[in-house]
Order: sequence, then C-alpha cells, then structure tokens
Amino acid sequence: MKKLFFGLWLVVVLSSTVLADDSTGITVVTLAKASSSWDGRPLPSYPGNMPEITILRITIPAGAILPLHEHPVINAGVLLSGELTVITEDDKKLLLKAGDPIVEVVNTWHSGKNTGDGPAEIVVFYAGSPDTPITLKK
Repeated sequence: MKKLFFGLWLVVVLSSTVLADDSTGITVVTLAKASSSWDGRPLPSYPGNMPEITILRITIPAGAILPLHEHPVINAGVLLSGELTVITEDDKKLLLKAGDPIVEVVNTWHSGKNTGDGPAEIVVFYAGSPDTPITLKK
C-alpha cells in the first residue's frame, strides 16, 4: 500500500502541464511543482537570510556511483540524458530517465548511480544562502 501511495503521489506531483500560445508558437511545460521531495517528505522553509541560487550541470560516467551525501538546501533538477537511480539511506529508490524532473530530498542521506549505458547528465538548481554548503558528504 505504501509503494502504491508513493507511486500515485509521484505521478500527481510530476505530471506535466503544457501551456501554449498559438499566436507565437511558444510552449511552456511545467516539469515539476512540489512542496515535497520525491520521497514524500515536506521541503523545509527557506532560511531568513540572503538567498543564493546555484545551478550545476553534472555529468556522471556510466556505472559511476555517487558517494553518500545530503543537501541542506532545497534543490531540483532535470536529467538531460542517460539514466540515474537515486537511493536514500533507508533504501527508497527513484529511477530517472532522460527528460525526467526531480525535486531532491533535503537533509536526507542518499547516493546515486548511473544505471545506463552512457553518461548521465543532469542540471540541478539549488536554492540556498551564502556560506551554506549545497552538498555534504558522509
């Protein structure tokens, strides 16, 4: 039952919304809009100090495993190419394929593994504040 609820939650949260303007040909697709991370935990409140946005383009070679780490700030991304499996320390898993969005877990130890045949490339946006690291390794 728990897995069914999680699966339904993920479908609802990550459902795409397409807005089109027929006069200009512009299309806007909402890839993700959420107040919870992919594992269902609520996102924390923003800190009360100066914001700092960091955007990273990360390339993970085929078969590579990311070290166990956590993010103390809210972050979200889109897998541009490849395949990536994210695994929390308590063994929750999320499989991403090219084009999939992710609203990442915050303050939760996890790792990732490129489970595809080629490199996995992801762009991640971090909403933090100056002097706050975006990633901590265990």
